Amino acid sequence: MDDNDTTPRRASALDRLLGDFAAALPCVRHVVVLSADGLCLAWHGGGPDSAERLAAVASGVESLARSVVGELTDREPSPGEAARMVLMELDGGFFLLMSAGARTCLAVTTDEGGEPGRVGAGMRDLAPRLGDHLAALGAAARKASP
Repeated sequence: MDDNDTTPRRASALDRLLGDFAAALPCVRHVVVLSADGLCLAWHGGGPDSAERLAAVASGVESLARSVVGELTDREPSPGEAARMVLMELDGGFFLLMSAGARTCLAVTTDEGGEPGRVGAGMRDLAPRLGDHLAALGAAARKASP
């Protein structure tokens, strides 16, 4: 599959949350929810290949941020600790990353017109709702497994 893939995906409440977030902030190009090990769980914007690449990059950035937490606190971060918010200003736009619940992260890219404060505030509002959906999906998966 390529980034221009138009194969319909099954819509879910999680997809709608990400879509609503992006619609409220027109500067948003990509929104990815990823697991701590870099697995893309859900995305909006771009195709599946782009989402997988962004999830892998975000996982690496989160790992680096955890290392900085260790330097700032003079101790090894516990598994539940994560970077509250990582912001990168890049040619072409912004990259923002934050924890979205237990062992999950939310990564967002924007165009150059992005307002990081506004996008970050939206991410902080979105993260708890993502956590609720991810917890429900995890519970359903555990219930369905033999």
